[in-house]
Amino acid sequence: MKCTIHFYLLNEHFSKEHADANYNGEESELNRKYEWEDELNITTDVDSIEVLEDVIYPLSGETDDGPFSYDVNAMNLFEINSNDGTKTYVGCSKSIMDSFEITEDGQMILKVYLKDYEPMSNPLPGIYIAAQEFPKELIEHA
Repeated sequence: MKCTIHFYLLNEHFSKEHADANYNGEESELNRKYEWEDELNITTDVDSIEVLEDVIYPLSGETDDGPFSYDVNAMNLFEINSNDGTKTYVGCSKSIMDSFEITEDGQMILKVYLKDYEPMSNPLPGIYIAAQEFPKELIEHA
């Protein structure tokens, strides 16, 4: 089954009352519900999505000084299990996740809603880490 993942950054200034009174409950140009949306498509057929709450995410990569690996605590991850046995992980720091929903309607759709009042980083597609959880060594290196 195809799978699409959406991350939405909620606009804390969105007024539901204004939307209800003036736009039949819908957002408007000056009253946006989301600051932005990020969409990812999984290219393999997906069997299931597992929710992993308050887990450690191993962030690894390479800088000019060589490879690095740090554990990021307090992550809410979604394990995307494909028919071919591969697993893809997306998610965010627990502190910045407002809510999520998973639906199946001919395809799997994962929607993750992020709070907009805490700074965050997006080091990899589909991974959002709160500034307070981001490895300090990587910030100092930059």
